[in-house]
Amino acid sequence: MSASKPIVLFDGVCNLCNSTVQFIIKHDPEAKILFSSLQGNFGQNTLRKHGLQTDNFDTFLFIKEGQIYDRSSAFLQMSAELQRPYKYLQFLSFVPKPIRDGVYSLISKNRYRLFGKSKVCMIPSKELKSRFL
Repeated sequence: MSASKPIVLFDGVCNLCNSTVQFIIKHDPEAKILFSSLQGNFGQNTLRKHGLQTDNFDTFLFIKEGQIYDRSSAFLQMSAELQRPYKYLQFLSFVPKPIRDGVYSLISKNRYRLFGKSKVCMIPSKELKSRFL
């Protein structure tokens, strides 16, 4: 793992999360961001290291420069790494965190019902394998 690269930890069986990973890959042509499912070894070790639940995947996490972000803050921090115009989404941080996280939680709690769930975690293609931990 490159400690200098930011990392997205995501629910590997969530269709919304997998679509988000594909979106990030498409809009991060410099491959600045690495990925790991929360269910995988790296994800589970990271959760334990930070004292987070290892069986509740209701948020994706973003790690940058040793700092771990969750919920809407993870999304906003991650968006700063993407190409324009998506990098400008970080300016939504002016919205108070309780409001941002409330919207995030509403989507998160209903994501399987709205977007579906896979039986297995996403397997990266040979070309993308180096971006997955």
